[in-house]
Amino acid sequence: MSERTTGGDAAASAVVESDAVIVGAGPGGSATAAHLARRGLHVTLLEKAVFPRDKICGDGLTPRAVKQLIRLGIDVSEEAGWKHTRGLRIHGGTIPSFVMPWPDLAEYPGFGMVCRRSVLDQFLAEHAASQGAELITGANVTEPVIDGRTDRIAGVRTKDGRVFRAPVVVAADGVSSRLATRMGLQRREDRPMGVAVRTYFRSPRSDDDYLDSWLELWDGRPHESDLLPGYGWAFPEGDGTVNVGLGMLDSSDAFHKTDYRALMTRWLRHTPPEWGFTEENQEGPIRGAALPMAFNRQPAYHRGLFLVGDSGGMVNPFNGEGIDYAMEAGELAADAIAEAHYRGAGSRSAEKALESYPGALRASFGGYYRLGTIFVKLIGDPRIMRLCTTYGLPRKSLMRVVNKLLANLTDSRGGDAVDRVINALTRMAPSA
Repeated sequence: MSERTTGGDAAASAVVESDAVIVGAGPGGSATAAHLARRGLHVTLLEKAVFPRDKICGDGLTPRAVKQLIRLGIDVSEEAGWKHTRGLRIHGGTIPSFVMPWPDLAEYPGFGMVCRRSVLDQFLAEHAASQGAELITGANVTEPVIDGRTDRIAGVRTKDGRVFRAPVVVAADGVSSRLATRMGLQRREDRPMGVAVRTYFRSPRSDDDYLDSWLELWDGRPHESDLLPGYGWAFPEGDGTVNVGLGMLDSSDAFHKTDYRALMTRWLRHTPPEWGFTEENQEGPIRGAALPMAFNRQPAYHRGLFLVGDSGGMVNPFNGEGIDYAMEAGELAADAIAEAHYRGAGSRSAEKALESYPGALRASFGGYYRLGTIFVKLIGDPRIMRLCTTYGLPRKSLMRVVNKLLANLTDSRGGDAVDRVINALTRMAPSA
């Protein structure tokens, strides 16, 4: 089906019926819609903006995210126009920068990618439409429609008065999630939050094969102040520009006291001058966004409402990644919704299928997120951060372990010793 942009009084009385309504056409919402449409369900995908639209993000996709694109049936080859990356280039401590290739694994591709969110999100939404989902842009959802008999969500209403009805609704509407909050699901204060700021620079580094990552952010003069829990990045877009930004966690006392744009400006002064991260090469302002982590809004299924992506706080506490987990959650949600549909909407058996979604999330990355919350607390102490950068960075074998852990890239079966240790830790850790 093709995209429709609708609005205005003429549509105010319209009621659209479908098997599932998905609110938000970011990676999580579009992945959910595509997986459901491929299973034969009638899906309505609502997006309040009109594409292309910008999202604050580093634009980097690890091999874990690339795997999800492949599972959607997308050609991710360089010949198809995607910008591939070979791994990370690490900066920090007292040693020269060094590269760490993406791990060689059976379960994940050996490359990552970089793609502007304004491009990626539109591509994924249109891909969902090509699979059979009905994509409607310019649809600003304001509230849930509640079935007075069952007290379950039965659809949503847009700002212009349109109603979209379905037995199941997916909230993929971001960190603030108007739908979730209207359904009584509030953010958990005991889960970590992060903040990220970024801008773009025209730079000769745009065609580089590696993602640059700085593991030292200082709250004042370098080596004369405290290290902050976070990192800076420069991700090559392949279009003449580089996405440059930094992220920081709330486990530090400095979190609420930091001027992040000033911190970024200060940090940029210490990047290599030949990279051109200067004011005259900057494209657009420095913009920021919150990063909700470790299932910070629960339950992920509640009275007919599914949470996918940022609405359910599914950002990785170790590295601030959200795209891959949103897409993985989208597939898990689609599995549960399709199973319920086949069993017969409204039946007790169907409800059991819907209720399986939170457990599937916990089994997939609940233990890993719990380890991430411990990691966040540890690096909130500047002394721990200094130990990590001083004594950890020079040890390449240790950094290979850290690379797998932070990116959550291991083989579940037949992996090496590092894979087995990380997998065992995630299994033993209670779910976040």
